[in-house]
Amino acid sequence: MSDLSFKKDGTEFEYRTDPGAVLRAVLQQRHLFTQLVRRDIVGRYRGSLFGIVWAFLNPLLMLSLYTIVFGMFLRTRWAGSQNSFEFSVVLFAGLILFNFFAECINRAPMLVVANANYVKKVVFPLEMLAWVAVGTAFFHTVISLIVWVIFSTLVYGTVHWTLVYLPLILVPLIFMTIGLVWIVSSLGVYLRDIGQVIGVATSVVMFLSPIFYPVDTLPESFRALLLMNPLTFLIEQARLVMLGGGTPDISTLAIYMASSIAFAWLALAWFQHARKGFADVL
Repeated sequence: MSDLSFKKDGTEFEYRTDPGAVLRAVLQQRHLFTQLVRRDIVGRYRGSLFGIVWAFLNPLLMLSLYTIVFGMFLRTRWAGSQNSFEFSVVLFAGLILFNFFAECINRAPMLVVANANYVKKVVFPLEMLAWVAVGTAFFHTVISLIVWVIFSTLVYGTVHWTLVYLPLILVPLIFMTIGLVWIVSSLGVYLRDIGQVIGVATSVVMFLSPIFYPVDTLPESFRALLLMNPLTFLIEQARLVMLGGGTPDISTLAIYMASSIAFAWLALAWFQHARKGFADVL
């Protein structure tokens, strides 16, 4: 795919849209990326009583809530789980992946709009904003994973060594998510109502993901619908390596990886073309 160029204030800017550009923004400008992610994280908790400690408290409180509601009140059980605490471990394993996805997508509609100064006043790699959103969400994912490891160790007494395979599952999720962020954030500049749609769509995706229930407990017709959700396979693979002690399906993950990178590439090309009108709209 050829380069993209456009003029702003009489100056012509050129942006790469080849496949390598999917990672180039982070690799070539990693210092800027690190600074922006750090500022985003610190800014989120600035002024609160506990500050960044909330990054640990939020997943801990959420884990406690699900344990009480689903485990004790509703007495929901996963296949093989003996009590509410084991159910919470299984449930939270799926939520870790979904929460990463949801945090990024829910921020996407206002991502460019909230940073209009980068569009109007300075020459700034706007595609970096999506990476910053993903980087911040990944920070929260790591914190949630630490909470899960501690809780799982207390409940089961151990953590499977196959947890080391988890990055193989997270990487295609990251590329798929950042592609969606590029698309949604660009649409959010022109269609402000998309924020309302995304909120509802995220909730639909949550209930169409095997977070609160296993896939094999559903009727065949609903199971087919669930398997159309790209998060389903990744969540099940994550549970396999986190709780089942099994190795992931490498061949299918390779297909997911190639597909997610291709999708991110096309999404970046879309974003770079759409950005030509950002300054006029904002």
